Amino acid sequence: MAKFPFPTVDFPVFLAPMEEVTDASFRRLCKEFGADVLIAELVSSEALIRDGEKSFKKMAFSETERPFGIQIFGHDEDSLRRAAEIAAAQHPDFVDINWGCPVKKVVSKGAGSAILKDVPKMIRLTESVVKAVDVPVTVKTRLGWEESNRPIVQVAEMLQDVGVRMLSVHGRTRSQMYSGTADWTLIGEIKNNPRITIPIVGNGDIDSGAKADEYRRRYGVDGVMVGRAAIGNPFVFREIQNFLAGRETTPPTYEERVETCLRHLRNAVEIKGERTAVLEMRRHYAGYFKGIFNFKEKKMRLMLALTVKECEEILK
Repeated sequence: MAKFPFPTVDFPVFLAPMEEVTDASFRRLCKEFGADVLIAELVSSEALIRDGEKSFKKMAFSETERPFGIQIFGHDEDSLRRAAEIAAAQHPDFVDINWGCPVKKVVSKGAGSAILKDVPKMIRLTESVVKAVDVPVTVKTRLGWEESNRPIVQVAEMLQDVGVRMLSVHGRTRSQMYSGTADWTLIGEIKNNPRITIPIVGNGDIDSGAKADEYRRRYGVDGVMVGRAAIGNPFVFREIQNFLAGRETTPPTYEERVETCLRHLRNAVEIKGERTAVLEMRRHYAGYFKGIFNFKEKKMRLMLALTVKECEEILK
């Protein structure tokens, strides 16, 4: 296996960075349940260099969260380089460049996965960041912009050549967004390329221990990254770790789901304030209580709740 640029286990399981999901309150729960490597919510380079308070809060982390990465995105070379310097000054274990986000507000500015339409620019901007900071620089990206153009195998070589220390690949193109099934065959090709010596982390559709183990064996990746399957479900990391270690695991009880959900909410309030925490928790409820019989009525009430007290009363 390739060597990671930070201390971790032999086959680390990553929590993928997700906007308004992977804040400190949720990251710490995922760490508790077995996530090996955490990455902050993606931070706009333009907002960061303008001294945006919200961006600095996104980068804040505790020592217990290590190994920890700060992810930045942007489209302008000077802004991206300066943002990387600011991020590196927070002393994370690595700075990650997001060349994979498919959402319109990011892509429309030429950032995220839009860069896959201009690979030479992608490489130039990445090299600029690598030269600007002392911490390891990593990249997260997709297979390509669309099905007819999936250059990731060649892109991986070029990114390694300019000094990228780890590459995470989501097995979809930008045109797919999150639809269909992730295609890991090209991720496997990267790992089979004798020129590639950096760690390759696979991302896309990892939602169970069985799948993490199957994809590890089938494609030879050095680690896996869990994204949407973790929303409202930090327990997925416990399941994955138990499966990889050959241990039995049981689903969380209803009581554990309620206790963990409330702990998540209360910690979020301490970090973001009650209103923001209550609103952002709404995206987690479906995950916390998936499969619970007759939960729909409670979920509807939770989606309308505006205070922690209301949420506590509904869940208890």
